[in-house]
Amino acid sequence: MSHSNLLVEGFMCRYLDDREGHRQLVAIHVPGDFVDLHAYPLKILDHDVATLTAATFAIVPHRTLDTILETMPALSRKLWFSTLLDAAMHRAWLFRLGRLDAVGRVAHFLSETNVRMQSAGLSDGRRFALGLTQTDLSEVCGITNVHTNRVLRQLREDGLCVFRSALVEIQDVPGLARRGQFDPDYLYIDGDLAISQQKRALS
Repeated sequence: MSHSNLLVEGFMCRYLDDREGHRQLVAIHVPGDFVDLHAYPLKILDHDVATLTAATFAIVPHRTLDTILETMPALSRKLWFSTLLDAAMHRAWLFRLGRLDAVGRVAHFLSETNVRMQSAGLSDGRRFALGLTQTDLSEVCGITNVHTNRVLRQLREDGLCVFRSALVEIQDVPGLARRGQFDPDYLYIDGDLAISQQKRALS
């Protein structure tokens, strides 16, 4: 590969397929994310990338990244930070899939996405548009579509969150974070009121 992609609008994902063609989403990207910055040193991706909604992205040639690394140390550190943040989110996703039940997985993912969207100015801390289908959510959380439907109903009945028509409305932000054992520290976002509230809820 000779370039990397910066997502400007919309949602994208990284995914792997099993032998039967069933997809497992391994990352969701929101506006402001470099989708494949790791392709800069690696050149070949070990997974696939796809759009989940209509999307706009900026193509950044690797020769431009060469220039940035050689002449712009402050921006270079930000790019390095981006790759480290990406790795931190992967670790959180492994924890979610390995240690949480189905309800906890969905609660953790929605809590994480709320903080990421708020950081991008796309959530008011409780409500945001999420361009994922219920099937996409199933593939994020490693559960069946039928099970996802039950989980969303339980979250709604518990007064924690409603996900309907691609709109997420979190009715109890601290409660949803507790249910998903979500601690936002790994996102390294400073000065965010929602994070402070979630930290207090988890203490």
